[in-house]
Amino acid sequence: MQQTLAGRVLARLGPWVYEVDRRSLRADVGAGLLGAVLALPQAIAYATLAGLPPAWGLYAAVLPCIVAALAGSSRLVATGPTNAVSIALAAMLLPLAARGSPEYLRLALVATLGVGLIQTAVALLRLGTLAHFISPSVLLGFTSGAALLIAWHAIESLAGDRAAVALACATLVVAWLLRHVWARGPFLLITLLLAAVAAWLGMRAGIVLEFVGELPQGGPSWGLPALAWSDLPRLAGISMALTVVALGQSIAIAKALALRTDEPLDVNRECLGQGLANLAGAASSSFVVSGSLNRSMPNLESGARTPLASVFSGLFVLALALLAAPAIAWIPMAAIAGLLLWVAATLIDREQWRERLQLDRAEAAIAAATLAATLALPLEQAILGGVGLSLVVYLYRTSRPALRTMGFDRPGPERAMVVVDEQPGAECPQLKMLRMEGSVWFGAVAHVGERLQALRAAPGAAKHLLVMAKSMNFIDHAGATLWEQEHARRLAMGGDLYFHRPRPEVMQTWQRRRFVERLGPEHVFDAKHSALASIVPRLDPAVCAGCRVRLYAECAAQPAPADQGLTSVPPR
Repeated sequence: MQQTLAGRVLARLGPWVYEVDRRSLRADVGAGLLGAVLALPQAIAYATLAGLPPAWGLYAAVLPCIVAALAGSSRLVATGPTNAVSIALAAMLLPLAARGSPEYLRLALVATLGVGLIQTAVALLRLGTLAHFISPSVLLGFTSGAALLIAWHAIESLAGDRAAVALACATLVVAWLLRHVWARGPFLLITLLLAAVAAWLGMRAGIVLEFVGELPQGGPSWGLPALAWSDLPRLAGISMALTVVALGQSIAIAKALALRTDEPLDVNRECLGQGLANLAGAASSSFVVSGSLNRSMPNLESGARTPLASVFSGLFVLALALLAAPAIAWIPMAAIAGLLLWVAATLIDREQWRERLQLDRAEAAIAAATLAATLALPLEQAILGGVGLSLVVYLYRTSRPALRTMGFDRPGPERAMVVVDEQPGAECPQLKMLRMEGSVWFGAVAHVGERLQALRAAPGAAKHLLVMAKSMNFIDHAGATLWEQEHARRLAMGGDLYFHRPRPEVMQTWQRRRFVERLGPEHVFDAKHSALASIVPRLDPAVCAGCRVRLYAECAAQPAPADQGLTSVPPR
C-alpha cells in the first residue's frame, strides 16, 4: 500500500520524476547552486524595494520556490521575488500604511494570501487556458524587451565604476569562453567563482568593489496573517491586480521556456503551482512571488534538467544564508551584473525575429509593439497590450475570409478543378462555384456580403450559386442571416443557392433556424458530382442551347449550338 501511495504521489509530480538519474541530478545541483547565488542578492534587494525586511526576500526564495517547482508544470521556471511584483506591492500598500510598519507587514502578508487564493481558484476553475491567448509573437517581444530591461538594470548598477565595468566585461568573456569549451557543464557558476577570486585579488591590490555584503540572520514566523473584515474591501482589488502582475509574468515566462525547449506546458497546473507558492509564502513571512526571468533563464542556460533544480536552489539559499553567509558576502555585484548581461544576450532570439520580418510583417509588428511596451510600461500592461494587439490582428484577418471562384481547367473526364481567380479556367455561365474559406461571423459579414453583391452585380452574372462550404468553420446569428438573405436574392434573380459539404455545426445552426427547411434539403450535397448532377438540369435550357463551354457531363443532354463550336477555356 505504501509503494502504491508513493507511486501515485510521484505520478502526480509529473513524468520528469522518472527521468531523474545521476547525470540529471548533477546538472540540477549545479543549476540550483547558481540560482541560489543569483537569488541571494536579488531577493534582499527586492524585499527592500517592496518596503519589507531584507530577510523576507530570502524566505520568498526558499519555500515558495520549492512549492512552485514541485506543484507547477514547467521544469525550468524559477519562482521567487521579482522587481515588477515588488514595485507593484509597495505602490499599492503605501497609501494604506507606513512603509515597514507592523500594519504594512501584515497587509503585505494578507495581500500575498489573497493572490495565492485567486491563483489557486483560477487553476481549479481551469481558467488558466486564457493564457493561450498569449501568442508566440507576444512572447518574442516580451522576452526581448525583458532582456533589454535586465541588461539596462545590470549596466545601471555598473555606472561610474571602471573597476566594476572591467570585472563585468571579464565575466562576460569568461562565460562566453567556458560556454564554448564546456557547454554542458556549470560554466556560469564557475564563471562566478572565478570572478569572486578576481575580486578578492583586486581588493588586496587596493581596488574598491561592491560586494553582496552581510546576509540577514534568523528564521521566518510561521502561520497565516491576522485577518479582519476591513481587509476585504481594501485588499481584494490589490490582490486581483497583483495576481495579474504575478501570473501574467509567470505564464509568459513558462510559455517562452516551453517554446525554447519544446516541452509541454499545462497552464492550469502552472497557475496552481504559483497559487500554492504564494499560499506557502503567506504562511512563512514571505511576500508575493512569481516566475523570475533573472533566475529562469540562467536555469536554462546552466543545463537544468528537472524542477529539482529549483528545489535545490531553494535549499541552497537556506543553507547559504545559514552556513555560508561570510563567503557569500564576498561575491562581487559586478560579476552578478556580468552574468545578467550574459542572460540578457541569450534571451534575444535573432532567428525568430529574422523569420517574422521576412515572412509575416504583421506578427513582426506585434512583437515589436510588445517589446516597446515592455520597455515603457509595467510588465503586466505590456503583456496584456500585446495580447490585445494580437487579438485585433486576428479579428481583422478572420473578418476577411477568402471567397475563391472555382472552375475546371478544361471540359472532359480528365478535367481538374482550379481556382479561376488565380489561373485561367472554364466556368459555367449559369452556375457560379464559390469556395468559402473561413468563418462567417458578425465581423466578417460586411466583407462576405460585399463579395456576394459584387458577384450578383457583375455583367452576365450567373444566377445560380454553389457554395463549397467545407472550410466554412463557423457561422453566428449575423452569418446565418447573411446566407438567408443571399438565398432570397438568388431566388429573386431567377436562380437558386446550393451548398456542398457544410460542416455539422453549421448545419445545426441552419436547422435550428429552419433555414434548411426553407432552402430545401435537396440543395445541400455531400459530393460535387451529385451536386452538379442535380443542379445542371435546373439551369435555363435556352441558355444551355447556346452555350459553347459544355463544361459538365450533364451538358451532353442539352441541345448543342448550331455551329457545334466548343470553347475549352473561354476568355475571362
